Amino acid sequence: DATEDEKVHQAWTESLWDTIRHDDQGVYVNFLENEGADRVREAYLGATYERLGVIKRHYDPDNLFRFNQNVLPKA
Repeated sequence: DATEDEKVHQAWTESLWDTIRHDDQGVYVNFLENEGADRVREAYLGATYERLGVIKRHYDPDNLFRFNQNVLPKA
């Protein structure tokens, strides 16, 4: 049988999981490999990908630095 402390910890863990499980579709960008442009785009939340594209257009318009989790220069 579980001790009282174990029950408290289990309840806390289940509560945390219920809170975050709906947001578990993201990915840590540096864990991406060659998974394609769509997956890279999904890794950045909100307007972040678009903002990075604007920055990329300014600093790397020819997409020289593309052998990574590539963000395309925004047109």
